[in-house]
Amino acid sequence: MESDLHPEALPEPGLRTAIWDAVRGTHHDYTQGPVGRAILLLAVPMVLETVLESVFAVVDVFFVSRLGHRAVTTVGLTESMLAIVYTVAVGLSIGATAMVARRIGEKDVDGAARTAVQCLALGLGVAAVIGVLGATQAPRLLALMGAEPEVIAVGVPYTRLMLGANFTVTLLFLMNAIFRGAGDAVIAMRVLWLANAINIVLDPLLIFGIGPFPELGIEGAAIATNIGRGTAVVAQLVLLVRGSGRVDVERRHLRLVPAVMLRLVRLSATGTFQVFVSTASWIGLVRVLAGFGSEVVAGYTIGIRILVFALFPSWGMSNAAATMVGQALGARDPVRAERAVWIAGYYNLVFLGAAGLIFVVLAPWIVGLFTADPEAFRHGVLCLRIISLGFPFYAYGMVLTQSFNGAGDTWTPTYLNMLCFWLVEIPLAFVLAYRTSVGPTGVYVAVAFAFSLLAVVSAFMFRRGKWKQKVV
Repeated sequence: MESDLHPEALPEPGLRTAIWDAVRGTHHDYTQGPVGRAILLLAVPMVLETVLESVFAVVDVFFVSRLGHRAVTTVGLTESMLAIVYTVAVGLSIGATAMVARRIGEKDVDGAARTAVQCLALGLGVAAVIGVLGATQAPRLLALMGAEPEVIAVGVPYTRLMLGANFTVTLLFLMNAIFRGAGDAVIAMRVLWLANAINIVLDPLLIFGIGPFPELGIEGAAIATNIGRGTAVVAQLVLLVRGSGRVDVERRHLRLVPAVMLRLVRLSATGTFQVFVSTASWIGLVRVLAGFGSEVVAGYTIGIRILVFALFPSWGMSNAAATMVGQALGARDPVRAERAVWIAGYYNLVFLGAAGLIFVVLAPWIVGLFTADPEAFRHGVLCLRIISLGFPFYAYGMVLTQSFNGAGDTWTPTYLNMLCFWLVEIPLAFVLAYRTSVGPTGVYVAVAFAFSLLAVVSAFMFRRGKWKQKVV
């Protein structure tokens, strides 16, 4: 059993077979068999899925950067406000994944389908409220985020489109969470392939007006992104209704079930607040940096977008651990659940450690692909190098916090996020930026320190084992 903790647990031929099975979507009972293989079968498509989600971020900023630093700043500020949408979507996803995984582990496929319907109903309601407020209040929201008048003039159409059509993000996240919780990670991966292919093709066409397409500038990036995501949402709905995976939503499931809804609201409310605590810290960091000018914010935006390219795949590994925990607890096997977490953490450490090293060494070359502005370039390089130093710790921190969620223990990571990001990261960033001579660099240092602290405290709480007793 101990060999499962190391790469030699899967010899090279077995590793190749597992990866191929994972990509093509072989059905597997994740409550049985070798833990290392089960992690790979789940993690490979989840990592590929999240790589593709990160491609959204990188592709948009790559093309938008050709429009100047004000356009990049608009993307950065809007993404910070979209953090509210991501907060709701990921918060609901936490509840959906935990409940669907638990039902699948219990072999209750009807319960999984009912959970899926309740989650989508909640998501649509919240997305409608955010969409109306975001579309009508875009100029005020940009001003609130500290945008300069020139940035507001350029960015309002982009912000209105991204916030107004936020339902594409919300539903995309929620349905992929349902598929992941059920163990159908390949379905989630494939719909992201579809969304990204459309976005990558439409981005340059609509931004620069290539061929018969109109030149829409930054507004074109928003239209391309929403068309891509919207198409993926339609595909997800079709797959859910047709029963292409383990969750088969039928007409009899299309009603609100108060008992299921209340459990989902309880988990998702805590999960939403948990993610809000984390994402609000990113909003706070942008607000701190805004005092140093748009060039600094642009450099930070580029650096974070590049970092996200590595962090999103790590979320894939973390989501695999969460699914394993939920299904194993549903099958009444907490030992398997704990073992899966440590194996996933080890795999994540190998990946993020390598990614961090690459970013430290190649930061100038990578950032140079996105901007020629000297000040934005300098801060993009600093951001990339300094935050990457926290990657080895954060590798375990990400897996551990998601594993609590997979067990239905959403309060523990909420408390951990409050400690690390609100009580430590934001105050430390402000003090270092404005009360010392390091300036904006202090913000990057604060992020790396918070990453490391989260890993240490999460490991201590995980060892206590109270998460094994949660009922969802």
